[in-house]
Amino acid sequence: MDATRRTASVDGVVLDLTYLEFELLSHLVAYPHRVHTRDQLVTTVWGYGHVGDGRTVDVHVARLRRKLGAEYRRSIQTVRRVGYKYTP
Repeated sequence: MDATRRTASVDGVVLDLTYLEFELLSHLVAYPHRVHTRDQLVTTVWGYGHVGDGRTVDVHVARLRRKLGAEYRRSIQTVRRVGYKYTP
């Protein structure tokens, strides 16, 4: 993760992330092993004024996993009925 350039890379290859995908990944990486509820992620990443639900988070996590590739997609783990956590 390069916060200054707002880029993330896997094995030296820069990922093509949207603004929100980068924000979500940055937040998860900043707090490894911590479980984040969907509501916490919506508030932190999308902001207090966001009108939506936890499903928005699910869709973005699915996209992130796809972009991370087979080897790293399991780094973002689903915690059933709660949310997600990042495990390096």
